[in-house]
Amino acid sequence: MKKLLTLIFCILITSTAQIQAASTFEGGIYEEGKGLSSRIIDKKTGSGIGGAKISLPKQNYSTTTDSDGYFELDTYVDGTSIMSVQKENYKPYSVTVTDQTFSKPLIIGIEKSNSEGLVLDSSMYHLGDNNYSDLSANAGEFRMQAIGPFYTKRFILKNLKFNKPIFFVIGSIIGIDTDLARSIGQNRIGTAFASPPEIYFNGNKISEIQINGDGQKIRVPSSLIKKNQVNEVTIKTGRNLMQTAYIDYDDIEFMNLFFEN
Repeated sequence: MKKLLTLIFCILITSTAQIQAASTFEGGIYEEGKGLSSRIIDKKTGSGIGGAKISLPKQNYSTTTDSDGYFELDTYVDGTSIMSVQKENYKPYSVTVTDQTFSKPLIIGIEKSNSEGLVLDSSMYHLGDNNYSDLSANAGEFRMQAIGPFYTKRFILKNLKFNKPIFFVIGSIIGIDTDLARSIGQNRIGTAFASPPEIYFNGNKISEIQINGDGQKIRVPSSLIKKNQVNEVTIKTGRNLMQTAYIDYDDIEFMNLFFEN
């Protein structure tokens, strides 16, 4: 993926000189640190978070922050990858990163969990058939075997306010080879393209995902929600629309699924 379309740049002002030396994009990563180790902080207070786990699944690499939230990345990021940050009592956070992202120290702000949200799944999944071109979007970043063409999870929607809009959020998704993804340079395939992944809620299609990126938020129609009962969400990968001899599923990976108001 050559562009992170879902990242919105902003400035976070804090009281410490170390954090003031950095700029940020929402979610959020502060770039252009000056000689500092990378750091995980509380997005609201600016305080360092100790014991946070930072993972780069492609590299099969993980590390943990020290008591002040600092960490070092002792691995090389080749191309585009998904980086995950997890800490108890905080929302799982993931972002699509490149080798350039880590050319300077970073400060990453994460948010505390609240009573108005449900973490559905914080693992990474690969959908498809393990049959993809090296020119496919993020093909080099796939790290696991496909579980098939779809993912399904059943759950009860707890800790959400039903009188407010409810959103299904995909933390990060890579590998999408739609015509739109191709047109904006997210893959290098010359002629073929795939249909978009589809999102279903209780058997009803509620959205399509056209491009790769982070924090993709989908509003769930209130008429489909079963209060205090089991609900179901399904993610189906797309198909290569240029292949007619057999079904060729688009290979994608995603991680960090949750619901929020």
